[in-house]
This record gives sequence, structure tokens and C-alpha cells, in this order.
Amino acid sequence: MPNPRPVVAALCIVAAGFSVLQLSSWSGQPAIRFAADVAMALFALFAGGCALVAARRARGRRRAAWICMALGAGGFAAGQLVWGYVGLVRGTLQFQSVADVGYALLPIGSGFALILLLGDHPRSMRLRVLLDGVIVAGALFGAMWVTLLDSIYSVRVQDALSLGLSLAYPVAGIALVTVALLLLVRAPLEDRSMMAMLTLGLLLIMIADTAYAYATAVEGQFYEAISLGYAWGFLAIGAAAILNGRTHPQSARARPQVSSRASMWLPFVPVAIAVVLCAPVLVPMLGALYIVGIITVFAVMVRQYIVLDQNHRLLAEVSDQVLRDPLTGLANRTLFQERLDHAMDLHASDGRPVGVLLIDLDDFKLVNDSLGHPAGDVMLIRVGERLAATVRASDTVARLGGDEFAVLMEGDAAASRAAAQHVVQAFDRPFDIDGQELLVRPSVGLAAAGFGVTALTADELLKRADAAMYTAKRSRSRQLVTFAPEMALNRSLGGVASVAGDKGNGEGGRGAAHLLGELRQAIEHRGLSAVYQPKFDVRTGEIVGAEALVRWQHPRYGLLAPDDFLPLVREHDLMDSVTSVMLDLALDDAAEWYAKGVGVPVAVNVFAPSVNDADLPGQIMRALARSGLSPEQLTVEITEDVLLENMAETRSVFAKLRDCGIRIAIDDFGSGYSALWYLREFPVDEIKLDREFITPILTQPTSAAIVRAVIDLAHVLGVTPVAEGVEDAETAAELLAYGCDIAQGFYYSRPLDPKAMLALLRSTRQACDKGEPTGAEGYSPEGLRRKEIELMQ
Repeated sequence: MPNPRPVVAALCIVAAGFSVLQLSSWSGQPAIRFAADVAMALFALFAGGCALVAARRARGRRRAAWICMALGAGGFAAGQLVWGYVGLVRGTLQFQSVADVGYALLPIGSGFALILLLGDHPRSMRLRVLLDGVIVAGALFGAMWVTLLDSIYSVRVQDALSLGLSLAYPVAGIALVTVALLLLVRAPLEDRSMMAMLTLGLLLIMIADTAYAYATAVEGQFYEAISLGYAWGFLAIGAAAILNGRTHPQSARARPQVSSRASMWLPFVPVAIAVVLCAPVLVPMLGALYIVGIITVFAVMVRQYIVLDQNHRLLAEVSDQVLRDPLTGLANRTLFQERLDHAMDLHASDGRPVGVLLIDLDDFKLVNDSLGHPAGDVMLIRVGERLAATVRASDTVARLGGDEFAVLMEGDAAASRAAAQHVVQAFDRPFDIDGQELLVRPSVGLAAAGFGVTALTADELLKRADAAMYTAKRSRSRQLVTFAPEMALNRSLGGVASVAGDKGNGEGGRGAAHLLGELRQAIEHRGLSAVYQPKFDVRTGEIVGAEALVRWQHPRYGLLAPDDFLPLVREHDLMDSVTSVMLDLALDDAAEWYAKGVGVPVAVNVFAPSVNDADLPGQIMRALARSGLSPEQLTVEITEDVLLENMAETRSVFAKLRDCGIRIAIDDFGSGYSALWYLREFPVDEIKLDREFITPILTQPTSAAIVRAVIDLAHVLGVTPVAEGVEDAETAAELLAYGCDIAQGFYYSRPLDPKAMLALLRSTRQACDKGEPTGAEGYSPEGLRRKEIELMQ
């Protein structure tokens, strides 16, 4: 739509010139008067044209409303032209003429327009507006009757037609202005400017109608100055149509409507004015009865206002609750979406940057399972408080549901990214829950719409943030992840991946349900498989064990890694079933290795909640007996970096496992809730240092110092340190210098299927039997892999 400001400014200049001309001494000349009548018609046509443009851009009732307003303005223009022509031809004007047919279309069209605009409001509010309109219109009519209309009635009481026309326009004007005022005080923010201009236009026209009727009745002549009210009134109506021509957001989310305080007291003001103005007339007639009646009326008004005020407060509280999360008090999904829609409208109009941050708490379900849902609720409250204290005051923090939070950031893109980094860093400090310090790790994704970014919708920006958050969850990097285009494809396939994390509906929800069914089938019919990550003695280069890792050969998506489907396992309490399947697979493969003379102990990951099961040792011993292996040939690794539910029960399970001869290892040591707390509370045999500590030891002195200290501490406690994620020879050499016992990672070997693992075990055994150099003296993982390929061929 072209910029309307120059047009309105030009018309204001024309209207100012018209006003000067009307107030000059030349206004009484026939030619000047006819020119003024034509100008008046043009002002009305301008309002009608703007109304038609607004109707073309609107829809539904609002389109019909502006069409009615255009018809009314067009009728007035036609009547004004007829009036001017008759006055020019005859030289004199009569109060009644055919022009009144056109003039009458204005209040009729305006009335229908207001009724249609009233239809935008809820049905209960329409009735209230109509009742308020009766009160206000009646009070205004009484006030105007005492001041002006009674004079007209006295003069024209013998001429019914003149009396009807004289009173029709002012009375209709009173009704129109009353309804417009009531709509104005109840209008939503985006409609308030439009309704203000429309009310102003109708008010100016009503004043002009009333003044004209009074002037012609009492003075018997036409005052040209009165026509200024019509001119400026139509300008205001045209401006209202222009304002409505802009995009009008239609909210699809219903919520309780809270009226403004002005809408509460507005109906009482005209009543009070009418009572005061009518007093000089009625007091002599009614005396004390009138005074008592006035006191009664004011008492009823005060009482009614008190009731309305109480209702207003209650409705305001309900409306706020509808838009707030009941647990945390943060914005809920509805309010967040509304603010995001508004922010994207601003972005589309003036390029204002918008950023969306999505935060999902990793493995929060395990916290609920460990400490109970009340403690989980406290955790969510604490997270909400910390987020609100971390971001800027202008940002919107919302809880979208479950353990998913969002932050809407507007304004400077660099400042928004800095705020996002602060959010990530805020989770470095533990939360105090029921006297225990818990460290919660989030997956955080950021998507931004800034300058130069292709136009986005609010939903598209939210999907980008979700894709970034999903990427963070898969990588478990615990760093801020900013959206990149390739993430969208990964997220669509992420229907495969972290479908458990998808709490949405639609295709994603149906895909998750379908995938869950396929996963259950895979578990029940042994559709899961195991690959093995060899564990090497850092000094000798010998394979001293193998960690079993779960895989799922999906019929459509191919071989899926744990991060692709374990969220479903956690979400739907399938941990015990997966543990049982993996235990059988790993022990069967290990039994085959031992049977062929190249066996090494195998490690099986066990979900932390399962460690609280007192039957776990019995289950494992039965599996060992079935496979024919001894307990020393199995290591149980706790995979989750979360606290365990029952300290006494967990300690008892650990003790039973060790009494049976089964080794216990802590996986991802130092990455989350575990750290030194496990070493103090539970008897363990191995600690596996998380790859986040191992990878940077060559470049970060702090990481190197931590790894060296943990290795020394493990030796003091009689615990075997294992380094995960070793990917190059330099890191392996550094770990050897630190005194690390065992390592695993891509430098030594990638995860191998059972056949390839057997070939690698054979090749390393042959190398040892031949006395070939191993370990630091010349062991080459690449050479072993070549031998492994040769053996497999």
C-alpha cells in the first residue's frame, strides 16, 4: 500500500485553506458558496474512497463495515452536490430538500458499519455495549435537549417534517458517537488508532449537525462556519480507513477479554452531566423529590462501579493466568507465540532483529524418576528463575511445556547472542533441590532473523531454533548451537533421531508414535545389534577389553547410532528391556571370543535408574550362567551422568555386584552429576574420563591438569583410569606420560561389528605371539587394522 501520509498532509492543507475561505467575508457569495459545497462533497468522496480501499484489504464483517461507511460518505457527497446545485440555481435554500435523501445515507451507513464492527467482539460484550449505548445516548440526549434541542422543538413544533429532520440528525449523531466511544474504549491496541479517528470524525459531524439544526431554527440563517465540522470530520474518517488498511492481526487464541477502566466509568459520566444540566429545569418542578432521586441515582452508580471494578480485577487475574505457566509463572506457549508473531511483524516492517532461544533440559525425566515429581517441579521453578534473572529485561522467557523453555530476544543481534551465551553459562552452577546440589545440563539452540535474512514467519524461526536445539542435544556438547541450513535436514531426519524429544503434534507426533512401535518390535525380536569399541593398554598396546555399544538397523533409515533412538528408550521406560538385550548380545559374543582363545572382558552399559533395581545382580548372574562366562569377564558401566535415586539401595546393588566378582565402571566421569561424588559413595573399579576432558589436553593446560589429577587420584584410590575419545597419536602419548592405564577412541579403532572385532583380537594375539613390538615401542593401530582387513578377507 502506498504511503498515505503525503495524501493526508495535502488534504489537511486543503482543509485548512477551506476553513480560511469559509470564515472569510466572501463565503456568502453564491459562487464561493457553490465552490465550498463542491469541496465538501470532495471531502466526503475522499472518506468514501479510503473506506473502499480499506474494504478491499479487509475481510468478513470488517469488509462489510467499510463498504457501508463508503456508501454513507458517497450518499452525503451526492446530497451535498444536489444542495449546492439547488442553491446556485435558485439563489435561495430551503431547509428540506431532495438532498436529505443523500444526507440520510451517512448516519444509516455509519450505523450499520458500527454494528458490524461491534460483531468483532464476543457476544456477551456486544450486549453490554448496546446497553451502555442506551444509557449514554439517553443521558446525552437529555443534556442536549436542555441546552439545544428544546429550542428547536419550540420553534418547529408546528412543522412536523421540519421538526423530524431537525431532530433526526443530532439524535442519530448522538447514537453513533456513543457506540463509537464504547467501541474505542474496548478496542484492542492494534485497532485503537483507527477507532479514535473514526470516533473523532463522527463526533465532528454530530456537532456540525446539531449546530446547523440549532442555527437554522433559532437564527433563521445558515452559518458557513458550521460546515468546517463536516470537512474535518470526513478527513478523520478517511484517516481511520487508512489506518485500518494496514495488516490486521487476527489472533486465533481465545482468552478472557479484559475491558479498560475507561469503558467502566464512561457510561456514568454522561448520566452525571445530564443530571447536573437538567437540575435547573426539574428542581423547580419536582423539588425535594428530584434531589432524593438524584441521590439515589448516584448511590446506584457508585455501587455499580464498585461491582464492575471487582469484576475487572478478577477478569484481569484470570486473563493473566491464561497466558502464564501455572508452575513457574513464566509466559506460556500462547503468550510466547503472540509476542513472537508481533516481533516478526516488526522484523518484516523495519528489519528489527529477532532471536529465539530454545532450551531443553537433558535427561530431566531421570531427575523425576530419581527424586520424584515434586522435586522435579522445584527444579523447573529454579530453572525458570535463573533464566529470568539471566536474560535482559526486554526478553521474554517462557516455558513451552515439560522441561522445554524458550527466550524471545529482540533488538541488537550481538547483544542477543551474548545473552544466549549467558544462558548457557548460567547452568554451570548447580541447583539446590531439597538440600542437594544438582547440576542440570541443557541443550540450547539459537535461531535469528536479522538484517539481510530472507523473510521468515514466526513458525519458521521457531522450527530453526528447534533444529539448532536438536543438534545440540545430539552432539551433547553443552554449548550454544546456532542454526545452520544443514540442520533443517538433520532435524527432519531427527524424526528418527531424538523423536523422544519431539513433544509436538502433527507429522512429527505421528512419526514418533510409528518409530516407537518399530523400536518395540526391534527390542522384542532382537532387532538391535551390538558393536564393540576396543579398550587398549596404553603401555603395551594390547586389547584388554571391549565396550558394547547398541545399534539399530532400521529398515528405512539405515544403521542408527544410540543418540538417534535412546531418547525414545528413556522417554518410554524401555531401559530395562534394552539392557537385557545388550547383556545377552555382548555375553554371547564374548563367549565366542573366549571359545576361540582370544577372549577379553566385555563392558555393558546399564542405565542409572536400573542400578536401583535390587534384582539387577541376579539378572546379570543368570545371563552369565547362560553364556558360560565368569563374573570377572564382565564390566557394568553406568551410562547416565545423573544422580541415583536411593543411595542405600544403590550402594547395596553395587556391593552385590562386586561380591559376585563383576567390575563396575563410571562412564563419562566428570561430565555431569557424578564427578567425585560417585567415588566417595560407591565402590567402583574404573572411571572413564569423558572425551570433553581428553580432547583438549594438548591445547588447554586446564584440561590437562584436570586429567592428570584425576589419573593420580584414581591410582591412589585403587581405581583404573580409562581415557575416552583418543583420536591422535599425540594425545595417546600425553596420556602415557600422565600414567593413564587404558584408552579407547578412533585413534586405536572405530567401533567394530562382532566379526571385525574377532578379527582384530586374532591379529593382536598373533602379533604378541610373534613378538612384534607393541605399545610405545612401536605398536601401530593402523597396522593392526590392515591385518584385521586381511583376516576378514
